[in-house]
Amino acid sequence: MARNEQLIRQHKLLQLLEFSRFGRTLEELRGDLVADLGLSTLHERTVRRDVEALQAAGFDIQTDTLERGKVYKLGQNCNGVHEVGISATELIALSIGRELLFPLLGTQYWQGIETFWNKLQEAVPNGVFDHYARYRKSLHVFGSPRKSYEDQAGILKTINRAVLEHRIVEIEYEPVAKPATVRRIEPYGLAVYQSSIYVVAAAEEVDDPAERLRHWKLDRFRHARALDEYFKPDPAVDLESHLGRSIGIFSGDEPTIVKIRLGGRASAWVREDPWHPEQKIETDADGSEILFVPASHPRELLPKVLSLAADAEVIEPASFRESVAEAVQGMSKNYS
Repeated sequence: MARNEQLIRQHKLLQLLEFSRFGRTLEELRGDLVADLGLSTLHERTVRRDVEALQAAGFDIQTDTLERGKVYKLGQNCNGVHEVGISATELIALSIGRELLFPLLGTQYWQGIETFWNKLQEAVPNGVFDHYARYRKSLHVFGSPRKSYEDQAGILKTINRAVLEHRIVEIEYEPVAKPATVRRIEPYGLAVYQSSIYVVAAAEEVDDPAERLRHWKLDRFRHARALDEYFKPDPAVDLESHLGRSIGIFSGDEPTIVKIRLGGRASAWVREDPWHPEQKIETDADGSEILFVPASHPRELLPKVLSLAADAEVIEPASFRESVAEAVQGMSKNYS
């Protein structure tokens, strides 16, 4: 059997033992593995060898005799793993999650992640950590570009302090292709989107409540200074709700429902990889598939629509349709 299959099977065994309060017999473990991993056959001897391999790696797997037979269960100590308050499979999950957090590289958040990760490496036995390392090789995390905010670490600390203390921050902000300007913002929190960090803050000079809250990309901060001036947070601001309204990072008080006609392949792709939790796909009278998805700005929808080429057509609202048409016309000129 392939090595990866053995590691995956042993990892599943650990999960079964961790969630089994009264232990499991070899026969029960074999049945659970077959059902959970979709195996066609699995011999009880193989399960016994897997348990013995985990014991040799340093996991505290104990045995007890009950009415239903000899059962296996994780001990309370698990040879050091539980000394740091984390289970075996939780440590594997943490190592995967650590890679997903690479956009925080260079920040105080990443320093905390690395400090904790190093403590775990020192706390668990070598055999246990070797098991994690081997298992991790069977799962690869990629798709997000690696970037570092080391140069903005001081700015990020200033913003964090201002969020906690409700202090107004004076920033020098340089948008793409525009000159830098000095602004005053009222920061509410931070958001990580597609490997970039954004500061969710109100623009002090904007009076309209629906337009005040904006997203400021940390990459474009040239300077930030927390002032000895304070703001009163708006109790109506709910960042979780605010950030979940649109497809991407664009802000907006009330998103617009965009209607898009999809071809057969495009419909399948959007179902596989949804653009938004609240999207809906309905069948029109002519048999075509229609996507209804909330969006705050045409720019956040544009790359997704263009990626589907002729398999997607924005129907309404008109402003979104015109934005896509302008982009397509501009591209057509480049390739004519």
